[in-house]
Amino acid sequence: MSDYENGTPATSIYQLVREQLEHEQYRWVVTGAAGFIGSHLLHTLLELGQQVVGVDNFLTGHKRNLDQVRDLVGAAAWRNFVLIDGDVRDLSVCRKACVDADYVLHQAALGSVGRSLAEPLLCNDINVCGQINVLDAARLTGVRRVVYAASSSSYGDHPALPKQEAQIGLALSPYALSKHINELYAGVYGRCYGLETIGLRYFNVFGPRQDPNGAYAAVIPQWVAAMLARRQVVINGDGESSRDFCYVANVVQANLLAALTDRRAAINQVYNVALNARTTLNELYLLLHELLAERHPHLHDAQPSYGPFRPGDVRHSQADIGKAMHLLGYAPTHDLRRGLMQALRWYEQHPAG
Repeated sequence: MSDYENGTPATSIYQLVREQLEHEQYRWVVTGAAGFIGSHLLHTLLELGQQVVGVDNFLTGHKRNLDQVRDLVGAAAWRNFVLIDGDVRDLSVCRKACVDADYVLHQAALGSVGRSLAEPLLCNDINVCGQINVLDAARLTGVRRVVYAASSSSYGDHPALPKQEAQIGLALSPYALSKHINELYAGVYGRCYGLETIGLRYFNVFGPRQDPNGAYAAVIPQWVAAMLARRQVVINGDGESSRDFCYVANVVQANLLAALTDRRAAINQVYNVALNARTTLNELYLLLHELLAERHPHLHDAQPSYGPFRPGDVRHSQADIGKAMHLLGYAPTHDLRRGLMQALRWYEQHPAG
C-alpha cells in the first residue's frame, strides 16, 4: 500500500488492506482451502466480498471446515466460492483454478515433520512437485502474485535466536527440506519468468479448526483435546523446548498484506510470521491449564507426563519479525494468551472425535 511508504503507522496497514478489499473485488485461488489455515483465509476473503476458487483433495483437509465457513459467512457470500475437488500434483487442476485469477494463496501441503519422516516420497510429491505446478500454472495464466506457505522448519539446525530470514542451517526432516526447496523454486520463477511471489515462514500456527486427531496433530489442539477428554497430556522431552506460537488471525493478516503490497522491495521475498516470542512447552501447559481449569474443575489436580523427544524437532524456535513489519506492515493482533482464549472457546464447542 502506498500509504505505508508515506508514513502511515504500521498498525493501520491491515485495516487499509481490508478497506481496499471491501471496495474492490478480486479473484483468489486458495489451495488447501478445506484445511486449517486455508479455511481461515477463505472465511476472511468471503467476508470481504471477494471471489474465491478453492482447491483441495481432502487428504488432510475436511469438508466440515468448509461447512463451518459457509455457516459463518452466509448464503450470499458463499455464492462467491467455487470448490475444485482436486490435487495440486495435477497440473491441469492448478491451471483450471488459476484461469482469470488475480492472486494465489498456496497453502496445500503435507504439513507434518513426523509424517514426512514416515513418508518422505509423499512429502516431496505434494510439497515440491505440487508447488512447482502451482507456480507454473500461475505463470501460464498470468496470475499477479503467488503467496505461499513457507515454514520455520527451514531454519534447521541453525542455532541463532531469534531466527532471521537470511540465516538457515541444515534441514532436519524431509518436510523442512521440501519447504526450503519451495523457496528456491519461487526465487527461480521470479528471476526466470518474472513471476511475483512472497513466502511466509509460519511458526507454530494454532487456532479454531486445527485438527486435534491423529498421530501428527499439532501440540495445542492435541493437548486441549486430551485435557477436555480427561486424558493425561504427554509432553515430548523435558518440556523446556520452546516455540513461537502464532494465532491464525496473524497468519491471515500476513497473507493479505503480502498479496496486496505494492512496495517493490517487498516482492520476491520470504518473511517470518509469528510474534518474536518464545514459550516453553511447560509454560504452554501451565497457561492452558490456567485458562481451562476454571470452567473444567476436573483439571485442577491434573499433571502432565513426559515422553521421549520427537525425531526431527528443533530445540528452540523464535522469529525475528522485523522484516515483515518493515516491508509489509505486519502487526500481530493476537498474542499467545489472546489467541488461546479464542481457540479454546471453539474447541470447547467442537469436542474432538
